Amino acid sequence: MMLSLRETLVQAATSLAVNKLRSALTTLGVAVGVFSIIAVMTALDAVDRSIATGLSSLGANTFQIQKYPATVFGGGHSRNLYANRKDITWQEAQRFRKYMEESARNIGFFVSLQGVQASYATEASNPDITLTGGDENFAPANGLDIIEGRNLNENDIRNASANIVLGSDVAAYLFRQGQNPIGKTIRINGKAGRVVGVFSTKGAAFGQSQDNFVLIPITRYLEEVNETSSISITVEAASQKTYRQTIDRAVGAMRLARGLTVKMPNDFEIRTNESLVESFRDIQQIVGTGAFIISFMALLTAGVGIMNIMLVSVTERTREIGIRMSVGAPRRSILQQFLLEALLLSIGGGVVGIVAGAAAGNLVAVKFNLPVMFPWLWVAVSLTVCSAIGVSFGLFPAWKASSLDPVTALRAAR
Repeated sequence: MMLSLRETLVQAATSLAVNKLRSALTTLGVAVGVFSIIAVMTALDAVDRSIATGLSSLGANTFQIQKYPATVFGGGHSRNLYANRKDITWQEAQRFRKYMEESARNIGFFVSLQGVQASYATEASNPDITLTGGDENFAPANGLDIIEGRNLNENDIRNASANIVLGSDVAAYLFRQGQNPIGKTIRINGKAGRVVGVFSTKGAAFGQSQDNFVLIPITRYLEEVNETSSISITVEAASQKTYRQTIDRAVGAMRLARGLTVKMPNDFEIRTNESLVESFRDIQQIVGTGAFIISFMALLTAGVGIMNIMLVSVTERTREIGIRMSVGAPRRSILQQFLLEALLLSIGGGVVGIVAGAAAGNLVAVKFNLPVMFPWLWVAVSLTVCSAIGVSFGLFPAWKASSLDPVTALRAAR
């Protein structure tokens, strides 16, 4: 008596439904393994898709020179290596501008401090604003446009004035009733300043707002906030055609401004769009590898669990197997049913893990303003792996069930 595939599948599902708790616990083991890889890869793919948007943080022809690289790997030793570098001073930055003034369209200076609070009248922001000290070229070099008022000018920088330009997020929060912020006095960490302009909205980069900041003259920043801050320099090349050539000239100009000899290595970093992408790829590879290892171990453990559960099931159903064989059920039908049971357990856990993992990954994406997506490639990989686990770890119990002698099975089950 040879059952059709559909009948075998129904019988396998019915047998699993008899032991709901056992089946659920076995399925959970697979779900945990699939969840870990799907959740991480969903979040990473969401970040990956936002890279094109994130690159707007630097213009197409723009690069930055700074003390630290975009991302530091290698633990405390690497961090100490960069921390021990000399700061880029205000005098060095000015010398650099002098050397590069004929080779670049714009050269802007800035320093920043995160976690400040802005207040106006009864309104006070969260202490999550970035305080930026910049010069008159900071805005054009970083692709920032003024929608109200004006930008900082040379007099502001020369006199270390108390004038402020607001990022659009800060302006929207402090002046909620449609008030014109120009000319109003606000406080940044308790220090008063007059608003002279508001930047247009630039949007998010890598899930972080680029508009939650206030700009003050860099000279005022160095006087009142931190005079030992390392200056970051934004350089805009004249065109994409001269971009690489401008980078090369900037490296030479910075070495000259820093007083480095021929034998001394660069003690500064060039941050480009490409370096940002490479930094993300490094992070993606590390996190992805970690998630894969965790998932592999969880799935391996779940596979062993499937095998144990199926071996117990064979022992408990010895009489059923003997009866089916005695009325003509072929060994192939017995093997097929037990193999399908193992496959259903594995794939069922995979589906649960995929749904939960995609939901968790997208929750992370939404929290950081990243695009919601579904990792179809990793779903296909997960289902394939789950199928392989179900077949691999279910094959021995299925073979053992199909190899039972009908007479011995009926006799052992009494």
